[in-house]
Amino acid sequence: MTRRLIDLSITLDPDVITDPPFMRPSITYQTHAETVAEVQGFFPGLTAEQIPGGLGFAASETLTLTTHNGTHLDAPWHYHPTMDGGARAITIDEVPLDWCLRPGVRLDFRHLPDGHVVTAAEMAAEFARIGYDLQPFDIVLVNTAAGAALGGPDFLGKGCGIGYEATMWLTGRGVRVTGTDAWSWDAPFALTARKVAETGDTSLIWEGHKAGRDIGYCHMEKLTNLDQLPDFGFTVSCFPAKVKRGSAGWTRAVAIFEEAA
Repeated sequence: MTRRLIDLSITLDPDVITDPPFMRPSITYQTHAETVAEVQGFFPGLTAEQIPGGLGFAASETLTLTTHNGTHLDAPWHYHPTMDGGARAITIDEVPLDWCLRPGVRLDFRHLPDGHVVTAAEMAAEFARIGYDLQPFDIVLVNTAAGAALGGPDFLGKGCGIGYEATMWLTGRGVRVTGTDAWSWDAPFALTARKVAETGDTSLIWEGHKAGRDIGYCHMEKLTNLDQLPDFGFTVSCFPAKVKRGSAGWTRAVAIFEEAA
């Protein structure tokens, strides 16, 4: 057997549009020469010339960001204080690792218009189309029109969203981790806001996220390369960074294929 990997994670790059302006990350870079002062903090009086190679410890980066920048896994705590009928929602450092290394399934919703909210019937129909029998703890990835718009000015408004009933259709069958290549598991905010203004129905706001109140689950956002995946036949690895009491954690999500040599 040989192993093949497909990277499902975007690069954390402040110059690429993957978040609204108020939450974009920043990165300050230090070169090897610029960390000499850090070495001198451990070895007082040492000059740069005396340090092996005349350089500091190493290159370094200082980041200012949220746990929701880049490709990340949201914990149930992000959606609501409680889950599963009133239990305290788990934070990202409490997410079972067993949820994060499981068989993957890719659903192709790229044909759906921006702002469309996927229903339970549409979810079931897609599984029937690909001929896959969903199993508990499978990781379900949703390929939307947002994937092709990554980094573009319209990225935040692209793609369909997964609604309450479609999310519950998945979690009711034992799914505990899902993912999307869009900015949000839900439909783009700007398009949802129009529907709320037209109907007055505020339950439409973040309805897919809020499904976590009833059944706790995690979802990944801002995935990439989902168009390179088959419908199924791969494993997804998406262990999150362990942030104490965090609502989310960054993940290097990867699709793993075991193939005959």
